[in-house]
Amino acid sequence: MAVLEAILTVFVIAGAMPLIAGCYQFLLAGWNGFLSIFRGWENPADGHEPRIAVIVPAWNEGAVIGRTIDTLTGLEYPPDRLRVYVVDDASTDETPEVVKAKAALYPGRVFHLRRENGGQGKAHTINHGLITIRADDWYEAVLVIDADVIFTKTSLRRMVRHLVRPEVGAVTAYIKEGSRPANYMNRFISYEYVNAQAGARRAQNVLGAMACLAGGAQLLRRDSLEAIGGVIDTSSLAEDTFTTLNVQLSGRRVVYEPHAIVWAEEPKDIGGLWKQRLRWGRGNVQVTLRYRHIWLRRWKVGKLGGVGFALIWFSVFLMPALMITSSVSLIALWFIDRDYSIGVFQAFWFINLATYLFVTLSSFSLDPAVARSTWREGFAFPGLVSLAIIVYAVHPSALGPLAGDAALLFAYVWLSTSMLAAYGVKRLETVPLLGWAARPLIYVVGYGPLLCAITAAAYIKEIQGSEMVWEKTEKTGTVGDLA
Repeated sequence: MAVLEAILTVFVIAGAMPLIAGCYQFLLAGWNGFLSIFRGWENPADGHEPRIAVIVPAWNEGAVIGRTIDTLTGLEYPPDRLRVYVVDDASTDETPEVVKAKAALYPGRVFHLRRENGGQGKAHTINHGLITIRADDWYEAVLVIDADVIFTKTSLRRMVRHLVRPEVGAVTAYIKEGSRPANYMNRFISYEYVNAQAGARRAQNVLGAMACLAGGAQLLRRDSLEAIGGVIDTSSLAEDTFTTLNVQLSGRRVVYEPHAIVWAEEPKDIGGLWKQRLRWGRGNVQVTLRYRHIWLRRWKVGKLGGVGFALIWFSVFLMPALMITSSVSLIALWFIDRDYSIGVFQAFWFINLATYLFVTLSSFSLDPAVARSTWREGFAFPGLVSLAIIVYAVHPSALGPLAGDAALLFAYVWLSTSMLAAYGVKRLETVPLLGWAARPLIYVVGYGPLLCAITAAAYIKEIQGSEMVWEKTEKTGTVGDLA
């Protein structure tokens, strides 16, 4: 029985692994600042100005593509060394007319590439552009972006200067949520991006293993692209992650430039987020399975096979499974030894409290500007129910008469049932006259559980073999005038 209790205890504590991995990331992110100065990452050599071909896949992007082109042509980069290729995937809106007008306005700098038979997906659209620029033989590096992103004036130059280092094959930027005015969902995403990008990618710089070039800002050296076949993978929903891993497996390094800021318009409601992240989640399932030969095999594939990289990757990928296992194990311990289960429960939530505070405060310190506008969403990220459970674990009598067996069992199962609650909030959003309630309820249930629910849904969709389609989120051009 003691062995069973020990095993179940390990399963319970494993539920805290995502937050523990978050602490690990932010510790590495702090170390990244030191290494940036010590190794010269912070100020790599300027003056390196390769000829860059920008590939912009576009399907019905008439509302945003004009501004994106204007922004690209206005970057602080030599005009004769930057060309923009908009790959129009058989758009049915005004996208072709807008791009053609911009091509006339910027002759020799902007090009309209039309795919009359579109609908095959984003990766195929990007490859159409890559095949075109490779045939021309002009480019020395390629920048693949999304049609709605807004590059700050110095962002490209900050990215490009890393290519002076021969070991660097690709560079990515800091994608920030830029919708103005920002609503509750935009603020949650903005805070999340500090963790997922500003923190995680700094940590991956230190590890020397990058999980993903941000889809909206992928700068690849020409020889890196050629080393992986000259085109990108079209068999998955995570073409950017496939490209990232393939570049590294070819022997080149992928780096993150935190000072290259790129603004993007993100979903404004739960339904839009669900559609976007379900695609990302399915892509991650595909990546995990396709690259199963690299995990924990450092002797074979180098830093991508390191323990640290696996911890960061699987703490996110396995989060739903970890949460369910933790809850089930607590319930099992309850039936074996109630008092012991309470001790394990309290230890689990003490770990969650410490790691939650460390990750949240570290996020705020890493991007103070985001902290000022998203501090409510940052503190409410796990949900008000989870915060109440933390209080209960630390001081059970704080809930008075509610602090009985019913409250305890509810706290045991909440870690996993929070995902069902988040799914319920998503469904509620579509109910006439009641949809407004989804907004306050997401603060109660938590944005974190919502992301976990989406990941769980991605498992199911992939197991079912659902069709892979380019379900882009609707863009309305609401990115503000941001520096």
